[in-house]
Amino acid sequence: MAPPVSSKTNANSQGAVESKVLQYERFIDEVLKKDLQVMEQRDAVYEQVSHYLQLKNTLQALQETDSQSLKADVDLGCNFYVQAKVEDSSKIFVLVGFGFFVEMDHTEALRFIDKKTNQLTAFTDQLTKDCAKIKANIRLVLEGLRELQGLAELPESSRREVF
Repeated sequence: MAPPVSSKTNANSQGAVESKVLQYERFIDEVLKKDLQVMEQRDAVYEQVSHYLQLKNTLQALQETDSQSLKADVDLGCNFYVQAKVEDSSKIFVLVGFGFFVEMDHTEALRFIDKKTNQLTAFTDQLTKDCAKIKANIRLVLEGLRELQGLAELPESSRREVF
């Protein structure tokens, strides 16, 4: 009669698999999901690009009207607006970064906006590539977990995006 070594070995290997599964799950939660904060950073950069493009459209509209005076509603915060009148709109202050504003005329501002949006767009492209790599790593670890646990592979139609 053979000793019950095989059942003990089977229990040990089952415990090792469970330990490995917990390790992989912890890695996903602690490392890879935190890496996905890159997506939030990318969204913030998209918002900056949106603000610059909105300013560009406003400047182009001002150039078309050839009007020096301007009336606008200014948000004071918490959706409280006040009417403002600008006597001379030939120069504006543009946020150039790190909280610094520079006074520019319309053509300087338009050139700056084009350069800044190109720079920010290149940065978002890099962030998008980083997001794709992180999602691929998560997918790889999830597939490894599936194999460790002996789960059947899902058909393509029932798969969904990881995040």
